Amino acid sequence: MNELKDLEIIIDSGTPIVLIETNEEGRVEALFRRLSTRLGRPLFRWSIATGLIRLDMPTGGATKGQGAAEALGRIMAAPEPGLYLLFDIHHWIDDPLTLRALREVGQNHNRVAHTLVLVAPELGIPPELRSLAARFDLSLPSREQLEQLIQEESTAWGQRNRKSVKASAKVIDALIRNLLGLSLLDAQRLIRTAIHDDGLLTEGDLDGVKQAKYRLLDLGGVLSYEMDTTRFSEVAGLERLKSWLEARRAVFLSDAAPAGLDAPKGILLLGVQGGGKSLAAKSVAGAWGLPLLRLDFGALYNKYYGETERNLRESLKTAAVMAPCILWIDEIEKGLATDDEGGPSKRILGTLLTWMAERKDKVFLVATANDIESLPPELLRKGRFDEIFFVDLPKAPVRAVVFEIHLKKRSQDPKGFDLQLLAEKSEGFTGAEIEQAVVAALYTAHARGESLTTDHIATELANTRPLSVLMAEKIAYLRAWAAERTVPAD
Repeated sequence: MNELKDLEIIIDSGTPIVLIETNEEGRVEALFRRLSTRLGRPLFRWSIATGLIRLDMPTGGATKGQGAAEALGRIMAAPEPGLYLLFDIHHWIDDPLTLRALREVGQNHNRVAHTLVLVAPELGIPPELRSLAARFDLSLPSREQLEQLIQEESTAWGQRNRKSVKASAKVIDALIRNLLGLSLLDAQRLIRTAIHDDGLLTEGDLDGVKQAKYRLLDLGGVLSYEMDTTRFSEVAGLERLKSWLEARRAVFLSDAAPAGLDAPKGILLLGVQGGGKSLAAKSVAGAWGLPLLRLDFGALYNKYYGETERNLRESLKTAAVMAPCILWIDEIEKGLATDDEGGPSKRILGTLLTWMAERKDKVFLVATANDIESLPPELLRKGRFDEIFFVDLPKAPVRAVVFEIHLKKRSQDPKGFDLQLLAEKSEGFTGAEIEQAVVAALYTAHARGESLTTDHIATELANTRPLSVLMAEKIAYLRAWAAERTVPAD
C-alpha cells in the first residue's frame, strides 16, 4: 500500500480533519514532511509542550505555551492552506471551546483548505466531527520489511559490539511470524530486546517476544494474545470434532489449497456451559501450532457512534495481519444481543458477517456460545460457518478420562483411583464441574492431613448439584434444538 498516495487522495477529496491512531509520531511526521513537499503546502506541528511550530522551513518559529483552542484560533486566522499535525489533542476533545474551534476550521475548509491531522494513541470521534473527519491507518510492516529490519538491527548491534549476530533461518522465520501484526516501532523494539543480551537469536528468545507481543496486542482488553493453549490429547472426548479438525489441518496450513478445496474458515461450538467449548477452542491453536487471538465482544462497546464497529474492524485487521492464526470469540451471543434497530449490536453483527463472507486471509474463526436463543438467525444461516458442533454433557467413558486428566494435572496417580466408579457417580456433570470436585476433594484431604482418595472425590460429587439438575429444562431444550440443527462433537 502506498501510504503517501492514500493520504494525498484523502486530502485532495476535501477532508478537513484526518484521524491517525498511533504511537509512531516520528513516522507520521516523516510521512507528512514528504507530503508537504509533494503538495507544496506548509507543514506545522502542535503539542502542548512545544506550541505551534513550522516544520517545512529551517527556522520555523514556535509559540510555546499555546493551548489547543488558542492554537486552533491561530490556524483559523492563517490565510494560506496548511497541513497541521496536532499531537495528543484528544485530551482537549471534550472541551467545548476546543471542539467548537475544530468544527469551525473544518466548516471553513471551502474558504481556506486547512487540513488538521489529529494524532494520538487512541482517538474517539465526537458526533460533532463525524461528517468532517476521516481515519487513516499506518500500514503494518510486511514479512519482507520485518526481515530487512532484523538485518538492520543485527548489523547495528554487530558494529557496536564488533561481532556478528548469530541466528538460524528457522529462528528468523519464527521471529518474523511472531512480529506480524505489530507496528514498525514495536517490532524494532522487540528485535533489539531479543538481540541485546548475547547477540544470539535462538528459540529461547521467541518466548520473550511472544510475552511482549501479548502485552502490545492487548487493545484495551478487546483483543488479546492467548499464551495458554493446549492439545487435543488434553481434551477428553469430542472425537468427531477432533477428526473434523485434523482432516482440515493440512489444507489450512498449506500455501495453496488443493484443487477443488477451499481453506476452512471456522466453526461454531454450541453447548452446555462448562462442557469444554473454550478448551476445545484452545486446543485447535495448540494442535495446529498457530497463534490464538481472543476477541472480547463485551469490551468492544464505545460511547461514540461508530467506534464500536471500528474496534471490531481493528481487531479483525490485526488478526488478518497475523494470519495464519486462530481467532476465538468466546460467548459470542453476549455481543450480539438484540437491541433497537440500528443499535450497536446490529452494526457489530453486520460488520462481522461482512468480514466472514469476504475475508481472504487465513484466520480460522472458533466461536463458542451457550444461549442459542440470543444468537441472531443471520449468524446461523448455512454457510456462515463450515460447521456447527454441539458439545453435550460428557458420557461415562469421557468422564473417566476427564478425572484422569485432572488428577494428573494435580500430581495424583490415576491408577490409585476407581475412575469407573467416579464416572458413574458424576452422571450429568460437565468437565468443569468434575474439575472442581477434584479440587474441592484435594482441599478436604489436605485439611484432614490425608492423601486424596476415591471416597473424597465421591463425597464431593454427592454434595454437588450439577448444572444439568439446576437448569434441567433449559438444557433439555438446548439438546432438542441441537439434535436437528448441529453435528454432535463427540
